[in-house]
This record gives sequence, structure tokens and C-alpha cells, in this order.
Amino acid sequence: MRLLRKKTGGRQAFAAFKTAAALCVGLAILVYAGACVYLWAMQARLIFKPQAEIKQTPAEFGLRYDDVYIPVPAAGGEENLHAWWIPNDAGNGLTVLYLHGAAFNIGANSDHARRFHGLGFSVFLISYRGFGRSEGDFPSEASVYEDADAAWRHLTSARGIDPPRILLYGHSLGAAVAIDLAARRSEARGLIVEAAFTSIREMSGLQSRYRFFPINWILNQEFDSASKVARIRMPVLYLHGTADRLVPYRMSQTLYDRTAAPKRLLFIEGGGHNTSGRVGGALYLDAISAFVNHPPEFGPQMPASG
Repeated sequence: MRLLRKKTGGRQAFAAFKTAAALCVGLAILVYAGACVYLWAMQARLIFKPQAEIKQTPAEFGLRYDDVYIPVPAAGGEENLHAWWIPNDAGNGLTVLYLHGAAFNIGANSDHARRFHGLGFSVFLISYRGFGRSEGDFPSEASVYEDADAAWRHLTSARGIDPPRILLYGHSLGAAVAIDLAARRSEARGLIVEAAFTSIREMSGLQSRYRFFPINWILNQEFDSASKVARIRMPVLYLHGTADRLVPYRMSQTLYDRTAAPKRLLFIEGGGHNTSGRVGGALYLDAISAFVNHPPEFGPQMPASG
């Protein structure tokens, strides 16, 4: 009788253990599935960090500028895209379409816009919808591509600037936006991309917390520059600081290698994600001037290094 009770008790304990284990596994699956849904739904908010307040303007760097508002088609009507037009009447007759990164707004890019102005360019600096004074909901990959298109139409139509007089520039995520625009607008004079990443997929692989998720299934903000650069048909200048802790500079090397158009690559020794212009100094500025005045041609290309 005692042996029977022991066997019965053992079976009950094992059954309870199996039930508890099944509940734990089920809960773990539920939590994991919830995390996947969260990453899918909140992806744009993990990428974009917009700021409404503009803390600097070109005026603080002695530059004259005009506020510009561009209507962009949107659900239910139009939304206004805010931009700054920084003219250079005594310059080289070229215009830089400036596409900023994923954080802050155009105010944080005023100082860097000054560098382009100092080289003789007029600068058209846009603030994506959801950033700064631009209208619209939270930004997304699709919306920033639309904003770049709207800026291009404004320059070529409203201002009547010939496409060969326009240089595209993008920094970080803005580099992905500029690459997308360049792949579709081959008429521009050239493309300058700084601190560019290959894709969000590869960037997510650099962070251990995302390595356990099925990124290929849940990714909806791709910014896949690596698949687009082969379609570019204008000269390209890649710039990247070797001390960039956010985007590895090897990613610019990968993009350079996949680019079929005439190209140059300059690594700025010691340049960080946002400091290559300051750290590089004359080397940085001279590389841009040489790219514009003596662009690379089709044929074998050798990367430069700083």
C-alpha cells in the first residue's frame, strides 16, 4: 500500500511539473511573440528621434536664409514641409540639397550647412515631416523618401534650378535618403554621402539585443542602401570617420565597392559620427571641392584615405 501511494504521489508530482513547464514555455513564447510585435509596430520610433524645438539657425553663423514651406501630398490633403534656403549669390552657382540624419532637426545641421556655403554652394536644408516646424505624423522610411522627392521638385520646378546644378548630400540616415533619391534621379550633378550605413538589417545585427529576433520577418523600415547603390549613375563621394562608434566605417567601404558609378572614398582619421567635418578640416573641404571641380570618371577607381 505504501509503495502504491509513493508511485501515485510521484505521478502527480511529475504531472504538476509538466504542467508548470508547459505554462512557462507558453508564457515565454507569448512574451517573445509580443516582443516581435512590439519591434514591428514601434520600429520607426526606435530609428527616428525627432525634435520639435529648433535651437540654432543659420543666422547664428552669419548666414542669410529664408524659411520655406513645401506642400506634400498626404492622406486627407497636404502637409507642409519646412526648409531653409541659404542662398550664395557670389558662389559657384551650385546648390546642395541637404538631407539630415535620424535625430534632432535642421537646426542641429546649421553649422555643417555653413561649411558647404563656405565652399560656394547655396544650400537647401529640409526638415522631414515630424521634425522641427514641419507638419505631419511621426516619420517613416516612406515619408522621408517622399519629403526628399518634394524638395527635389521644389528646387527643379519652383526655383527652376537645372538638375545638373544640384548636388545631393546626406548624413547617416540622410545618406540612405540621398542614395534612394540618387538611384531614381540620375540627372543630379553628384552625390555626397557621409557616415552611411548599408541597411537597417545590418545595423540591427550589430546590437546583441536584436540577434535573437527574426529580423527578416519583422523588418518594415529597411533603408537598404546596399541594394540601391549599383543603380546610381552619377559621381559619388563617400566620407566616413574612422572613429565613428555608431556606424562602422567599413560600411562605407562596402557601399563604395558595390557602386558602379564613378566614385571616391575618403576616410577621415579620428572622425566621429558627427565630427568628420571638424576633425578633417581642410582635408574634408578639399575632398568636396575636388569632387565637384574634378569629378571621378568611369573606369578603375581607387579609394582615397585620410
